[in-house]
Amino acid sequence: MNLSLYSGSTGMQAQQLNLNVISNNIANVNTTGYKKNKIEFQDLLYQNPRQAGGQTGAGNVIPTGVEMGNGTKVVATPKVFTQGTLTQTSEKLDVAIDGVGFFQVERPDGTESYTRDG
Repeated sequence: MNLSLYSGSTGMQAQQLNLNVISNNIANVNTTGYKKNKIEFQDLLYQNPRQAGGQTGAGNVIPTGVEMGNGTKVVATPKVFTQGTLTQTSEKLDVAIDGVGFFQVERPDGTESYTRDG
């Protein structure tokens, strides 16, 4: 595949994943305890077809060199653990975490899980 088409194709694929993450964040905006995700990108391999200080065919010096990127890729979709809004209720058993941490709960099958959904 032509390098310029491949580079553009990887950018479109990465942005499609970014759109998916944003859509999921919007869909869960009212979900109790939900923490949004963000997406992190990374450049694929750079090529240096002409090094800094090299000469062109016309005898000119290239001061900064020439770098060609080969596209982008998604490297991570971490959760963003910022403090959400606390909602006051009149229920005696409603609890919330103000700060860092998780509730440890026991699932019906006896295994332990962690949640911020009080």
